[in-house]
Amino acid sequence: MPHTPEPDEDHDLYASAPRQPVFHVEQALLGALLLDPHRLGDLTGITAESFSTAAHTALFAAISALPPPDPDEHAKNATWLDRVLTTARQQAHGLTASDLHALVQVCPWPRHAPAYARMVEAEHARRRLEVAAERLVHTVHDASLPHPVQTVLTEADALATVVDDIAARFPPRAGVLPRTAAPPPPAAPDYIEAIEEERLLLATATAYPAGIDAVPWLLPGDLLVPLHAGLWQCLTTLARRQEPVDPVTVLWEAQQRGLLDDGSDPGEVLRMLAEPAGSVEHWGERALQRSLLITAEHTGRHITAFAGDPANTPFQLVVGARRALSDIGAVRSRWQNATTPTCCPPPPRRPAPTTRAGPPTTTAAHASRPVRAAR
Repeated sequence: MPHTPEPDEDHDLYASAPRQPVFHVEQALLGALLLDPHRLGDLTGITAESFSTAAHTALFAAISALPPPDPDEHAKNATWLDRVLTTARQQAHGLTASDLHALVQVCPWPRHAPAYARMVEAEHARRRLEVAAERLVHTVHDASLPHPVQTVLTEADALATVVDDIAARFPPRAGVLPRTAAPPPPAAPDYIEAIEEERLLLATATAYPAGIDAVPWLLPGDLLVPLHAGLWQCLTTLARRQEPVDPVTVLWEAQQRGLLDDGSDPGEVLRMLAEPAGSVEHWGERALQRSLLITAEHTGRHITAFAGDPANTPFQLVVGARRALSDIGAVRSRWQNATTPTCCPPPPRRPAPTTRAGPPTTTAAHASRPVRAAR
């Protein structure tokens, strides 16, 4: 996350370490306001929290809190500047009168204060977006959450609110696409558990193909293992055609689709499809939950990369962030369909040539074999 300095950490406004451009913009803005306090009325949308250092934050807060001086008196003496310094030092104890004098000296054009303020607010928007995106990624990895999906979606909504606020403050401009390359997809969490659950999903759907109708919201892309994703597509295709479904027919469909071309052992595929447990709906929901969390992490990392590039304008950040958030929206809709009870069950499918008994209808005791609990 962006570093927030302690009150005394950055009292030296001219430290020798290189500073980001926004630091110098903030200096110019503060210098303009110290020279011509009445220009504060020309600024909109900027607050003390918009500044990147504790000293700058304290100075702007003091300037905003104190009544502006009489222009003629201000030109003759430093009384108002002394009051600003006294007020600001309550938050940034290391500030000195020479610091204020230096700010006045570095301001090139006080009448450009609104432009400086706009630049400061643009950088603040970038920092806000970065913090919100990093919080989303952190939430995905918080194993202590009792309801991870709901908490992650809440953070995604908070991130979207930040994006909307930035969009309202900064009008669109040409060349809106962010230039930053997207980060690589995150590694799948609990990969061993995911493999086991996906195998149980495939085997259970093979044993009880009628259960496939209960999970229309599950897509092949929700499965982590490419072979598993392909086998799920085979199962849904056979069920849609109302053809016989068993390990052998699924294996044959997989061969027709070239899924075994990577060297997968047909015998191993048959053994995997012959070990059902629980219900298709339960394992499908587990796979969809994992897909949603991975999508949320990838979205957060994507937006963090955009926000971490200072060359992106606020509106470029808005466009890139909204495109990334749309990925969460698509999975979220399917998750709501999966977890929201429906008033009417779907119409029954015409019996397939091969009929099997269905699994237990409850999802509380799904597995006849142990599987680790959801994260």
